[in-house]
Amino acid sequence: MTQQAAAEPYTTRFSTDVTAIDGREVRLQTSFFYAESGGQPADRGTIGGVPVADVQQADDGTHVHTLAEDPTFRAGQTVVCDIDWTFRMYCMRAHTASHVLYGAGRRLLDDLGYGGFGISAASAPGEETDPETPAADVGKVRVDFQTSTDVDDAVLVELERLVNEAVWESREVTWEEVSLEEVHENEFVAFNTKTEADVFADAESVRLVTVGEGDVVPGQPSAGPWDVAACGGTHVRNTREIGPVTVLDRSNPGEGLTRVEFAVGPRSIERRAAEKRSVLQASRRLGTGVEDVPAAVDRLQDEVAGLESELAALRTKLVESQLAALDPVERDGATWLVGSVTDVGPNDLRSVVEAAAGDRADVVALVGDDGGTFVVVGATDGHDAASVVSAVTDEHGGGGGGSDRFAQGGGIASPPDAVVADLRGQGGQGFDG
Repeated sequence: MTQQAAAEPYTTRFSTDVTAIDGREVRLQTSFFYAESGGQPADRGTIGGVPVADVQQADDGTHVHTLAEDPTFRAGQTVVCDIDWTFRMYCMRAHTASHVLYGAGRRLLDDLGYGGFGISAASAPGEETDPETPAADVGKVRVDFQTSTDVDDAVLVELERLVNEAVWESREVTWEEVSLEEVHENEFVAFNTKTEADVFADAESVRLVTVGEGDVVPGQPSAGPWDVAACGGTHVRNTREIGPVTVLDRSNPGEGLTRVEFAVGPRSIERRAAEKRSVLQASRRLGTGVEDVPAAVDRLQDEVAGLESELAALRTKLVESQLAALDPVERDGATWLVGSVTDVGPNDLRSVVEAAAGDRADVVALVGDDGGTFVVVGATDGHDAASVVSAVTDEHGGGGGGSDRFAQGGGIASPPDAVVADLRGQGGQGFDG
């Protein structure tokens, strides 16, 4: 059953009789309120001056209007109904934009199929946000594509460009009732029986929404209809009424699906301004034009990688020099090289420790402080580096692990000099390697 709201989306004030009241649930003889379905939320507004909290479609096709307060009218009475035009128009723009986005997908994506749609906004632009709705979800719309194409950043940019181009072209949006059989036979029509089940349940006909040809653009041929989809939602009459559309992000809600999220209205404008502000700031700090920002960032990344490589080499030399200053000790017939290091972290020590184990000593253990005491141990055949680390952490706290050739530990409660003393057998405890 086609909703009256979908058939006449610009009707937002009407009078009708109340046919039934059950607590706060009200049924009307005629209703232009949109009942939640197909991914579009229910309309807001008032009935007889009482705010409407929700609208759902009953099994018999009638609308059940749930009021936010007890009704001040009775069954049989004629009431004036006002639909919140701001929210209605927002949903019309958002829903139509989803069709335009799918039309853009037809031109970019391979093996395309329709996976669903949803307006997750819990408040209209300018209204107070529903406290139960995450801030990130307010003003967000999604379209789920079934596609084999990898929807990367370049594809997202092109989808947004094509959508806004279709908006600029002022394409007419129309709707008509056609037979369900005709829809299923037309492979071009976007139709998802799962997401639209509540809209077209037990229906013999389907409402077909067409985003058609745009105004003639000098020097460009007409591309024909932009998109055709079976849909029971409310829509604007022309794409120019949508306004700017900004793609927000993409995700993978399920196997074979790519979810593209976008915004219309204030959130779209705010996001676009934030992106423009960021890229202008970046271009000025990089001393380059906006179009050259990516190349400038690549150059900076190369420079950073080079500096990091130089820094790693300097840290290795620093560790080698500190290691060279250590005197070996004999423990249980083995040579140990134990000491503390400064200005380096555990990740800077592995190559040096592994090289020294078996060259200068049987066991090499270095202790340092990198926001907390750590120990790094290397050992040659016949010795176990992991056992040394385990003994340290058993005595001084912390944790770690590794293999017989290399191990490390961190989160040690004692200062480095106490750990070094025990490893050298001078702290009264000592460790077996």
